[in-house]
Amino acid sequence: MKTTQCTGAQAVVRSLLAEQVTTLFGYPGGAIMPIYDALYDHRDALEHILVRHEQGAIHAAQGYARATGRTGVVFATSGPGATNLITGLADAQIDSTPVVCITGQVASALLGTDAFQETDVMGISMPVTKWNVQVTRAAEIPAALAKAFHIARTGRPGPVLVDITKDAQLGLLDFTYEPCTGFRSYHPKPELSHSAVQEAAHLLDGARKPLMVVGQGVLLANAEEELLRFAEKTGMPVASTLLGLGAFPTDHPLYVGFVGMHGDYAPNIKTNACDVLLAAGMRFDDRVTGDISRYAKQAKVVHVDIDAAEINKIITADVAVHADAKDALRALTALVQPRQHADWLQEFSDAKAVEVETLAQHTGTTGELRMDEVVQLLSARTGGEALVVTDVGQHQMVTARHYRYRSTRSNITSGGLGTMGFALPAAIGAKLAAPERTVVAVIGDGGFQMTLQELGTIMQSKVAVKVLILNNRFLGMVRQWQQLFFEKRYSFTEMVSPDFVTLAKAYGIAAERVEARENLEQGMARMLGHAGPYLLEVMVEKEDNVFPMVPTGASVSEIRLA
Repeated sequence: MKTTQCTGAQAVVRSLLAEQVTTLFGYPGGAIMPIYDALYDHRDALEHILVRHEQGAIHAAQGYARATGRTGVVFATSGPGATNLITGLADAQIDSTPVVCITGQVASALLGTDAFQETDVMGISMPVTKWNVQVTRAAEIPAALAKAFHIARTGRPGPVLVDITKDAQLGLLDFTYEPCTGFRSYHPKPELSHSAVQEAAHLLDGARKPLMVVGQGVLLANAEEELLRFAEKTGMPVASTLLGLGAFPTDHPLYVGFVGMHGDYAPNIKTNACDVLLAAGMRFDDRVTGDISRYAKQAKVVHVDIDAAEINKIITADVAVHADAKDALRALTALVQPRQHADWLQEFSDAKAVEVETLAQHTGTTGELRMDEVVQLLSARTGGEALVVTDVGQHQMVTARHYRYRSTRSNITSGGLGTMGFALPAAIGAKLAAPERTVVAVIGDGGFQMTLQELGTIMQSKVAVKVLILNNRFLGMVRQWQQLFFEKRYSFTEMVSPDFVTLAKAYGIAAERVEARENLEQGMARMLGHAGPYLLEVMVEKEDNVFPMVPTGASVSEIRLA
């Protein structure tokens, strides 16, 4: 194999090119400066997006990865540059997002001396990465990066961190690059057990009231078509977790809503009425299950998951199918009998009617704009085809409930970690990954102010993302809990914000504010029709609550409609 001599820094860039990386997000600094110098000669092949904060870099890389399935790439320097990645690493780890973070580090001779901008990034990042490694010799760089990309994107995806000392970046090596295809002790794709599939198919064939709950694992496995074929053959109702939204068309007659704390009434209560519960690519998060001692006790549980650690971790499975969701659904579809469950589906329709009627009776009477009507208009105006990135809070739940996702990879949000400030940088990454799609970031006034500096990234890199701020002048989700469970003691949740419209215009971004219902249609049309980035701030009801709601510690059967 042909070799060429180069520096470790040049080897980093050549390795990225070998992995067909085209876009990366980062912020330069002293310890990673040699890599940035090497990047200078490859600016045409590698688009570097200069963010305004390292947290913005990793959230942008997450958005890029979630929009495409490709691995996001991040550069950061040592010390505070690396530690600023930790929130994003934790977010990517719990939401199974493939990201490779490359951090600079002080020279190897200085390790452990408390040198300037030195920190133990290995120790700090180990709990929140799928794998991490520190490279101290230039010759180790290509193999370390090849392994990093392989680990990040295979099996259950996740974040990887490669920490490279400055002397390794400056040292010389004979460069060759061999993509990693596997190594001892790492088996990312389990072998499908046909006996488990047969047992699962037998349970499903005998079920009178089956319910399927799909999670992000279906999306990660690119198993949307297999899911559709399986559902249509079995005729069983399909519900979604928050991160599973988009895996199954929300306008399909078998779709019955999304489950969880603020999910739909019907699939939540029917979880405790089904006789077989098929969970595919989901991990029984506490926001889905409520009180696990009262969750689906009457049902036989079939759990399909690629990660063995998730099986029997929270809910005991009667049949465990340790497999990639695509393989499992394809095999199940071949075995199950064609079925219809009209009476059972009617129960979901009846429960949905109860939800609609009850919520209508308790709709706010202040006359102010409500979050749900804003999101419903967004959904209608985009035909459910936009790529929607949400932050964390009431607006996140309202969007999940009222945006009618019709396409895969259209819902990007921070699920497991619940990171406020996620949406703006993640939307930047998503738009760069999918420039042909309309990308809308739906954000609350609180979360927006956590990463609003990334408006500078939008300005400099000319990213045509749409930013929809639902401003209720509160940290809305916390305020709702304070209202319902803390006797309206609104302790430090009311928020005074700057003029977001003026702020956006200072960054050269077109913007407007909507305060009256009669102006919403035109404002939404201007935002969506604008060729470049646009910020639309909508002033919504201050004390609007999100229902349904499963209170903490309650059973999913105890979901509240008001």
